[in-house]
Amino acid sequence: MNQQNPDPKGCLLDKLMRSSARFFIAVALLLPLFFVVETVSADNSKPGLIRTTLMENPVELPSKSVNAKVIRVTFPPAFKTPWHTHDGPGPRYVVKGKLKVTEDGKVNTYSVGEVFWESGKLMAVENVGTETAELIIFELAYSH
Repeated sequence: MNQQNPDPKGCLLDKLMRSSARFFIAVALLLPLFFVVETVSADNSKPGLIRTTLMENPVELPSKSVNAKVIRVTFPPAFKTPWHTHDGPGPRYVVKGKLKVTEDGKVNTYSVGEVFWESGKLMAVENVGTETAELIIFELAYSH
């Protein structure tokens, strides 16, 4: 078995690391790029950039240690979940389809692009559309 290992000396990073002066020059040249990217992404006044807050909700965290999850759920047409709870509350974003959400005695229907807040209480979700629905769950839960 003949394995060829790439020559690390030919690697740009290795060349930079061999000379600390070169390394620091490279960092000095690249570091401002990160600030430029951050400034552009945070500046709403630039043409073409649209930043919209879809939902804002104050949250009292249950502890100093919280496990944040992002979960994608796909619902086939006419699928209805059993009654259930999640580990924690958080915003939910409908990526695709139309969902009827029953939670805490209230029934709401959400469509593509809509965001709703789930409390973590007993709930059921039904795909009331004719096609597959997709939901992104942002969950804030106790860290176990």
